[in-house]
Amino acid sequence: MPTSTPDALRDVSVIIVGAGFSGLGLGIQLRRRGETSFVILERADDVGGSWRDNTYPGVACDVPSPLYSYSFRTNPDWSRMFAPGQEIWDYLRTAAREEGLEPHLRFGADMLEARWSETDRRWTVRTPRGEFHGDVLVAATGHLTDIKLPDVPGLDTFTGELFHSARWNHDFPLDGKRIGVVGTGASAIQIVPRLAEIAERLVVFQRSAPYIQPRRDRDFSVAEKNLFRRDQRTVEEMREMLFWYNDSRFAARRLVDDFLAEATWQALSHLERQVPDPELRAKLTPDYTIGCKRVLLSDDYYPALQRPNVHLEAAALERVAGSTAFSASGQGFELDVLVVATGFETYDLPSSYRIFGREGRSLADHWSNGMQAYNSIATAGFPNLFLLNGPGTSLGHNSVIYMIEAQIDHLLAALDWRSAHDGLVLEVSSEIENAFARRLDEMATETVIIRGGCSSWYLDPRNGRATLSWPDFAHRFRDECAPFDPAAYAGDERALRV
Repeated sequence: MPTSTPDALRDVSVIIVGAGFSGLGLGIQLRRRGETSFVILERADDVGGSWRDNTYPGVACDVPSPLYSYSFRTNPDWSRMFAPGQEIWDYLRTAAREEGLEPHLRFGADMLEARWSETDRRWTVRTPRGEFHGDVLVAATGHLTDIKLPDVPGLDTFTGELFHSARWNHDFPLDGKRIGVVGTGASAIQIVPRLAEIAERLVVFQRSAPYIQPRRDRDFSVAEKNLFRRDQRTVEEMREMLFWYNDSRFAARRLVDDFLAEATWQALSHLERQVPDPELRAKLTPDYTIGCKRVLLSDDYYPALQRPNVHLEAAALERVAGSTAFSASGQGFELDVLVVATGFETYDLPSSYRIFGREGRSLADHWSNGMQAYNSIATAGFPNLFLLNGPGTSLGHNSVIYMIEAQIDHLLAALDWRSAHDGLVLEVSSEIENAFARRLDEMATETVIIRGGCSSWYLDPRNGRATLSWPDFAHRFRDECAPFDPAAYAGDERALRV
């Protein structure tokens, strides 16, 4: 009988859960430092996270490509200012391969349970591929990974083809079909123009109108790409220019009058230019302050809605009966296909129900009144657990990759400190965690997320807190959250005596 080869990475210093931008970014930095005692557990069969999962027609980034990439691994070969999803996925796969991460990746290794042992002072992660043991657990699971379906009566009995935008069914032919799209968020406004070209009839169910500004996408010329390849500084300079321009836009989210007026004018004048019909334009005019929901970028969404085969239903999907989808206005639409573009589980993360800290308490229980973490990375009661791209990291005006890199810097400094102090357990104190959360809550009350007059996926509906968002300029996140201060961590009594 053949025997299976033992996995050399069953017992490591660091267990990373998730192989998207966060998990791979940390893995790359560990490898560059010469670290080998780490494993990256991924539930799917490839790296890429959201950019692996989202393959819908028209999928692309809404952050400029030079900024939506690692600062330590710039890419001179982006085809466009806003890269298509396939290019971003290829970028991540290439990074994993060229940075030597393949030996550290374990696919089909869904985190079924992660549990802290008080006796061993270590984490055990149970997966379909067996158990993995580590000193430090890094949850790089993200918050745009687990799909969310709307609570619509009869949806599960729809007799046509039904799928979520992040689980696109490429095997089902859509040409000539009667298609409904539920939602008008970032994914939907990319999908609708593509479906409008092939559908017999397309119905867009709009619960609320989004603010949309011009996208201003363009190809990078051959000359530009040649320059980028010859001189990496030109990429870095473009990245820096884009970063500071985008960061300045947070002033509008802070409700600074001039910036708010300018952002509103950009969106509403774009709407007026592209939609001459006053009746349709009225349906597409938001009734809340700009920035309360994510501001979208598109040059082809409004034109698509004016095609003769497209109908904007300015009401939410209310119920489904057989092949008929009824909106809140009472109108019914016979459909062959329903595409649900209703986002993800963002405030009540499924992964939090699988992580158990001291005394067997789940992270979900700890977060029952809303997600929070000191410096958006560490949580009381969960020793040696670090969260990447978790609470308090989401942006509506800049690149989340910048936020992730700041967190990686904090985490690497924490690992260095542990190594220099005999592997002490690091656990943030409740007082420090709560103080940080209160401060973010106070700052959020001065932003449009709280005061803009809408509901959004940035808010926890259980308490109205903006637990997902960073309520300040992105550069302030790096200033405050990248540095590691051992005094904030009190899991081991000795940690406070340095």
